[in-house]
Amino acid sequence: MRISPPARKATLRQRIFAYMNANRSTFELTEAQHKRSLFGGLHGNVLELGPGSGVNLAYYPADVQWIGVEPNPAMLPYLQRAIAQTGRSPEHFRIDSGDPNGIKLPAGDASMDAVVGTLVLCSVPDPSATLREILRILKPGGQYVFLEHVAAPRGTRMRKMQNFIQPVWSFLAEGCHPNRETWETISQAGFAKVNLEHYQHTGGGPASPFIAGSVIKGI
Repeated sequence: MRISPPARKATLRQRIFAYMNANRSTFELTEAQHKRSLFGGLHGNVLELGPGSGVNLAYYPADVQWIGVEPNPAMLPYLQRAIAQTGRSPEHFRIDSGDPNGIKLPAGDASMDAVVGTLVLCSVPDPSATLREILRILKPGGQYVFLEHVAAPRGTRMRKMQNFIQPVWSFLAEGCHPNRETWETISQAGFAKVNLEHYQHTGGGPASPFIAGSVIKGI
């Protein structure tokens, strides 16, 4: 296992967020079916954005060569534990703290067979820039698979609530925005094929509207 040193020590807010992320068992139970469908067919070189505590590792096929880009240093112990629990050789895994600005990904042009993101585009500083980076590192025909909570339809009571709580929500949840129309950003990013579904996460609350799917880079 290769680990790049974190750029800085974890803040108290990051440690609390990491602990909560590592103990969200109800969310994992409700989203297991989507994750098996999204990740079960991946192969080769896979870069995961914001793997957190490593809960997605259980869904990847054994032949995947995995790079996790995790900017929260408090996630590292949980992520190392999840890697050990896979029972696979540490040589299959690499952990990188990523670009401090949250844009540049640690991979060469056209070097990845797939990129994975779950609950990531809600919190990156510039989703469009992140998607451009994903396109850069994907091989032709490679895919980006995702699962994200998104904005409720405009004009609804839920959307008004999301807009109202967004500043506090973003402060407490590592920059997360509950009111981003992420499906539009993905659809307009320049991928050759877009396949996504909208659904309601059973947990309820302002983060209940979800999308899941995949997009493919043109050949």
